[in-house]
Amino acid sequence: MTSLRVGLVQTRTPATAAAGLTHVEPLIREAAAQGAQFIVTPEGSNLLEKNRGKLLSQLTLQEQDLVVQGGRALAKELGVTLLIGSALVLRQDGKAANRSFLISPDGEITATYDKLHMFDVDLPTGETARESEAYEPGDRAVTARAGVAKLGLTICYDMRFPAVYRALAVAGAEIITVPAAFTRPTGQAHWEILLRARAIETGSFVLAAAQGGFHEDGRGTYGHTLAVGPWGEILGQLDHDEPGVLVVDLDLTAVAKARTAIPALKTPAPSRRPRPWHDQIRPGLRGGP
Repeated sequence: MTSLRVGLVQTRTPATAAAGLTHVEPLIREAAAQGAQFIVTPEGSNLLEKNRGKLLSQLTLQEQDLVVQGGRALAKELGVTLLIGSALVLRQDGKAANRSFLISPDGEITATYDKLHMFDVDLPTGETARESEAYEPGDRAVTARAGVAKLGLTICYDMRFPAVYRALAVAGAEIITVPAAFTRPTGQAHWEILLRARAIETGSFVLAAAQGGFHEDGRGTYGHTLAVGPWGEILGQLDHDEPGVLVVDLDLTAVAKARTAIPALKTPAPSRRPRPWHDQIRPGLRGGP
C-alpha cells in the first residue's frame, strides 16, 4: 500500500499578510506535529480584503510576500511538502494573481498555479463578486509531484468546471487540491456535492482546505474543510467554520481501483471524437425537424 498522511488547514485569514502568517503558522505546525507529510492551506492564505484599493495596495511580488516566504521556511524546518493553497500576489507585469505555491521539504517552490476561473457572480442573497476586476486569470492547468503522489492544482471556483478536473486526471493526477474561500450561501448548497462529484468523475482524491467564519473585511466564508476519496466517500471533514486542522491518511492504490471499476477517463472526450456530439444536436420528436 502506498500511503500518504495529509493535513488540511482551515483558517480565518486576517486582512494583512503579517497577521496572515501569524494566524496560519501554528496551524501548519499542528498538522506537521500530527505526522502530516503533505499540508494544504486555503485560498487567500496571506490576506483577505474585499476593498479593491486596500487589497492592491498591500500586494507584493511572491519574493516579498510574508506568507510565501514564511511557508518556504516552515516547509524546510518541518521537512514537509506544503501547498499554500493560494496567496494573493503581484505578477511581474504589475497585475495581481491568485496563485497556489507548492513548496518542497527543502523549502523550494516546485510549482505554481494561477486560478483559471474568476468568480464573477451576483448571488440571490444580494452578494456580488468580481474577481476579474482585481486578478488576471491563469492560462494553464498544472500537475506536480508531492512525494509519492501526483497532484492536480485548482482553486475554489474552478470546481464548477469539470473539464479541468478530467484533464488533470487524464494527465495522471491522483490527488486534486481545491483550496477555497467559499461563500456561505453557496457553501451550504453546493460545497460537499461538487467536491464529491469531482472525486467520483475523476477517480481522484480531492482535498479542499477552506476559509471559515466572518473575517476582518466583513466577508463570511463557509469552512467545512473536506477530504474525499476516489469513490466519492468522505474521508474526513471539519463540521464547522472555526480555524483548525484535519489530518487523514490516503491509500493511493484506491485511485487505480476506482478508475478500473469506472473507466470513464478512457472514454474519449467529445471534442476528440470524429464528429463531436455538440455538432449533432437535433430537436426531439416533439420539436419536429
